[in-house]
Amino acid sequence: MTGDDPDDEASADCVPSDGDPSDGGKADAPPTVTLADIEDARRRLADVAHRTPLDTSRTFAEMSGAASLGLKLESLQRTGSFKIRGAYNAMAQLSPAEREAGVIAASAGNHAQGVALAADLLGIEATIVVPEVTPAAKIAATRGYGATVLVEGDIYERSYEYAVTRADETGETFVHPFDDPAVVAGQGTIGLELLAQYPAMDTVLVAIGGGGLISGIGTAVAPADRDVRVIGVQPEGAAHAGPSLAAGEIRQLDDVDTVAEGIADTRMLETTFAVASEVVDDVVTVSDREIAAAVTLLAEREKTVAEGAGAAPLAAALSDRLDLSDANPAVVVSGGNVNLTDHAELTRTGLFELGRYAEARLALAAWPRQVGEVVEAVTAEGAELDTLERARRTAADRPNRTPVTIGIEGRGADHLDAVLTAVAEIDGVSVVERSVADGD
Repeated sequence: MTGDDPDDEASADCVPSDGDPSDGGKADAPPTVTLADIEDARRRLADVAHRTPLDTSRTFAEMSGAASLGLKLESLQRTGSFKIRGAYNAMAQLSPAEREAGVIAASAGNHAQGVALAADLLGIEATIVVPEVTPAAKIAATRGYGATVLVEGDIYERSYEYAVTRADETGETFVHPFDDPAVVAGQGTIGLELLAQYPAMDTVLVAIGGGGLISGIGTAVAPADRDVRVIGVQPEGAAHAGPSLAAGEIRQLDDVDTVAEGIADTRMLETTFAVASEVVDDVVTVSDREIAAAVTLLAEREKTVAEGAGAAPLAAALSDRLDLSDANPAVVVSGGNVNLTDHAELTRTGLFELGRYAEARLALAAWPRQVGEVVEAVTAEGAELDTLERARRTAADRPNRTPVTIGIEGRGADHLDAVLTAVAEIDGVSVVERSVADGD
């Protein structure tokens, strides 16, 4: 898979990449990206991309052990992610003939909307190829920016292949989501903003999918008059960058498996690997549950909706994989495009990971009267009843009891245990199963 919307399957070990036949015969030495390229991109984007806010968080600084912590909220960028920066910078440099021929891209996510908006602003016809699994809401959003959307292929890889083949046949310019120096330079404008907005910054945490974002930001901050560590973050189920950089060659995953679909790429490509090899200091991995916890904390403490990929760097900052003692890290929240139902599921999982959510299966002797007693017991203990529903009966259930499942939000594992103990003390109610995380 070669873009930003790979199929979500089981993970596998990294293997060396033999190259991508769709790369169009790139030279052995990929084009470099310079600070001058990024400064040129900043001028092109001056009236196009938002200078997104840098919000410092005392809470997250304390939780991570940092002296201070800044959140770069690209989730508030136009289209809800950083992708407009690279897409516009690349497309603004097309020749008149290339603009006339139009552009094509493959994506079911943020890249689609970035290309669509850039095309609308530049007066270029854009076609976006999406896989059959793309949610209708994302298709509608992309069409809303004026792009033509074609549904081709059961997974992203098939959509990518179709788009590349069509570009060869029609003369349309294929806009790659990351393996393009102009795209990398556009993403690098975030680094220039960070240097100006966060003078104390000595570390920057950036999610890695195909590597365009971290390559751009790393290039921007490298010449700064202060030493800035550039730390990449990947989900455990799509962790190709660390092995690649350590081996000095591109390593490719057979499959990926992560909730952070925006960075579920199987590898970097030539341009991003070459740049990242020069500017990335370290790469750490985080679990999907840690990502869910970060999504939850961003919503609760920062009032920010983040997708899994956008929350991954914060998950790393709050994990035990990094020593941020007395450091001043910037965390790039790269996007906030997530379906509300998916966000609700992520926050529920996040609360469980934080030790603040419990699920239990009850057996009630007097249905439905005792439902009220259960609600009163939960409320009296100062917890919040999130769900309560009659459960499907199993062979293990007593015939004269009604099975019920509940979900409870509380202050922590000890509090939730106390709540379920109070429920179990109701005459005629028993707690058959309980699931409470410890939050560690």
